[in-house]
Amino acid sequence: MSDARHVLVLPDRDAAEEVAEALTERFGVPEEPQLVRDALAGEDDAEDAQWLVVVEDPDGRYDAHRLDALAAEHEGWRERE
Repeated sequence: MSDARHVLVLPDRDAAEEVAEALTERFGVPEEPQLVRDALAGEDDAEDAQWLVVVEDPDGRYDAHRLDALAAEHEGWRERE
């Protein structure tokens, strides 16, 4: 599976930063995951933004179930692409 990526959706920036740190510590992700602010459709208020943690996984090294569990620990989820 080439060009694979995992997108974890988190409720706020703090949760996204904690997940990014955990990915480095628990999963050994070599590069800091990308954090992306994602405003909800039709919402202009910054409070209504989700944060995405994007993990590149071209070799399929990261277990999807463990990523699901990590996101869930922080009230988030993993998008299935």
